[in-house]
Amino acid sequence: MNCVVHQSPGLWRHPEDRARDYNKISYWTHLAKVLEKGLFDSIFIADVLGTYDVYGSTNEIPLSAGAQVPVNDPFLLVSAMAAVTENLGFGITAGTAYEHPYGFARRLATLDHLTEGRFGWNIVTGYLPSAARNFGHEDQMEHDTRYDHADEYLEVIYKLLEGSWEDDAVVADRETGVFVDPSKVHEIKHEGRWFKVPGIAITEPSKQRTPVLFQAGASKRGLQFAGSNAEAVFVNSPTKEILKEQVTKIRDAAEAAGRNRDDIRIYTMLTPIVAETHEAAQAKFEEYKSYADLNGALALLSGWTGIDFSEYDLDDVIGEDVQSNAIQSSVETFKKASGDTGKPWTIRQLAEWIGVGGFGPTAVGTGREVAEQLVEWVSETGVDGFNLAYAITPGTFEDVVEYVVPELQALGAYPESYDEGTLRQKLFGQGDRLPERHKGASFRVGQAAAV
Repeated sequence: MNCVVHQSPGLWRHPEDRARDYNKISYWTHLAKVLEKGLFDSIFIADVLGTYDVYGSTNEIPLSAGAQVPVNDPFLLVSAMAAVTENLGFGITAGTAYEHPYGFARRLATLDHLTEGRFGWNIVTGYLPSAARNFGHEDQMEHDTRYDHADEYLEVIYKLLEGSWEDDAVVADRETGVFVDPSKVHEIKHEGRWFKVPGIAITEPSKQRTPVLFQAGASKRGLQFAGSNAEAVFVNSPTKEILKEQVTKIRDAAEAAGRNRDDIRIYTMLTPIVAETHEAAQAKFEEYKSYADLNGALALLSGWTGIDFSEYDLDDVIGEDVQSNAIQSSVETFKKASGDTGKPWTIRQLAEWIGVGGFGPTAVGTGREVAEQLVEWVSETGVDGFNLAYAITPGTFEDVVEYVVPELQALGAYPESYDEGTLRQKLFGQGDRLPERHKGASFRVGQAAAV
């Protein structure tokens, strides 16, 4: 995330952490080069447009902890990172709630042009009430309505990027002086519940036309949206059992939308803690935990769940003092993941779990041990890959590239080099554009005005 604290509040204080440099281009260009050296598919950057003020109903703790505030615009990082890499993809988060799709479609096309087809958009509908208030609303739209709104938002995007300009509209004929053939550029004539966009796209088609579409949504409505639109889905499953269920549901949703089950790449969150020996990795993990900011962790958790955890004492017991089915269910999941079958957890234990890596699981060990764990997760759940969170940055990623990637390659579970082509071609090997069975393909030239 383009901020100091993403998932691990307090770790910015670690002497080897460089998150304070989040507002320097050099920080991001270095990270991009590290990831490309490690043959990462893409760098995924999350984003929020509000603050985590559910905790205590103020911004005091999020600000003091640096918990996703201050936070800068992630889109503006892409050009710099693209300039120092040749293959790394970019999955950048932007919401559908507060920006009109007409101008946003131009931003998508611009970055797909500048990266030569290495760009992806992570679609979010928003979840922080503070963002809604600062855009002039009393609160967010109701959950399912947000997805209805996002469906129309995507329809406008598809019409503009897929259905307005024909592939050969740009002729750039120096002799005739014609740059664009007007007969090959079409108005989209969109008029819906939320948006009215009558005219043409003002960008020419990029390599991918529509960038690769990322999404994360585990609700029934979110899965329906993903089944129709997503090409890559991020999930957060502390146990293999839960992950396997999520993978099946996502592939079922794709099939229900008329797509193939493997048309979506599924990545699960995981935080690797790696060193030369198992003992050194465990010591590193314990050291990281000593820097965790428990109040910062609870501020994040309050924003994620809508429950104000400032109302509880750190030693209150979940299930006795904290009555929330959602939290109790989460804690039971965390206990299974940690192998803790003892007494009920307290708020403190929950905050400590979140303190290093957020909600996801951690993998602690040597490069070989962590590589073997990753292979096990894939083989036992059917997940395609991992969205790696960090404890410290860029150190966590540098450790993965140095220790884990070579071991994965030795196991035959990781590529030795990048494939050629756009991000979509690299991920699926089926070309640069959306496949015919994807919803967006139905809005291509000749169909946009009639849909």
